[in-house]
Amino acid sequence: MDAIELLKEKKKYAESQGFKLYPDEKMVMYAIKGLLKNEKRYGHQYCPCRPVTGNEEEDAPKICPCKWHKDEIKKMGHCLCRLFAAQDFEITQQT
Repeated sequence: MDAIELLKEKKKYAESQGFKLYPDEKMVMYAIKGLLKNEKRYGHQYCPCRPVTGNEEEDAPKICPCKWHKDEIKKMGHCLCRLFAAQDFEITQQT
């Protein structure tokens, strides 16, 4: 899978869950490239913003979309990796 295919996949997922991709394309592509790098290195698309330990059981919740992304979107308006965001989220200087 290449970056464009993965981007389409994550956008489709976001829309199916009622949110969107983060509005800064550079941040989104940074996350996408990190997912692909982790997939190549570890065999799974681990969130690039979370450390991978090498213990598959411990790392399983970090596979994108991670187990924390929905709570982070509710709390911060976006997930930690800045891949997904709430529909009404806009970038401000504090974001």
